Amino acid sequence: MPANKVTILVADDDPRIVRLVTRNLQLAGYQTLSARDGQQTLEEIESKEPALVLLDVRMPGLNGFEVCRRVREFSTVPIIIVTAREQEEDRIGGLDLGADDYLTKPFGMGELLARVRAVLRRGQWDAIKSERESRPQITVGDLTINLAQRQVTVQGRVVQLTPTEYHVVAYLAQNLGRIVTPDLLLEHVWGDEYASEHHLLIVNINRVRRKVEPDPAHPIYIITRKGIGYLMPPHRVTSREVSGTA
Repeated sequence: MPANKVTILVADDDPRIVRLVTRNLQLAGYQTLSARDGQQTLEEIESKEPALVLLDVRMPGLNGFEVCRRVREFSTVPIIIVTAREQEEDRIGGLDLGADDYLTKPFGMGELLARVRAVLRRGQWDAIKSERESRPQITVGDLTINLAQRQVTVQGRVVQLTPTEYHVVAYLAQNLGRIVTPDLLLEHVWGDEYASEHHLLIVNINRVRRKVEPDPAHPIYIITRKGIGYLMPPHRVTSREVSGTA
């Protein structure tokens, strides 16, 4: 397998989709793997460690939701959930379980490749930002964001964040004490093409809160300023000082 090529796993039980997607990814310069059911998908992720997974929800055996849940127990590999256009609950369900993005069927190859580039770009953004970052570590109460090591800890315990979740935390930390609008967060974390997809941001904020907040229902590290945006305060606050959690 060429060392200089990014490897993408395409998991779908429809062989026509697998052939079409893998062919277009290969033409775009990616290395591809494929899986036809949930169990095979898990095995490929564990043994081959792809850089990205395109994961269909409606697969035989273990469905995409269960695969996503199990993957997040041992890996932060970026996952793009693939769903039928009319199944909005699938998109939300997949994001809640740790997927980084979604793609709805039927989709064009241009859209597919744009989503792939956007997700992979977030992984590359880590290294670029850490090299430029003059303040390598930011601490608020028991929460520490080590930008040099790209690591988040709470009371010294490492928090397992997906690349997207990490970017959300890192960008808020880099703007410590300033309110960041949803559009600005979407632009810097997801990219310009995601400007209107606020649900992606809301789901990821909620996921991060479940991992870092003492009480996710009353956050003290990632605070909502209703109608304005999100704030990471420069010092630890109490839940009584916080207004709004959505």
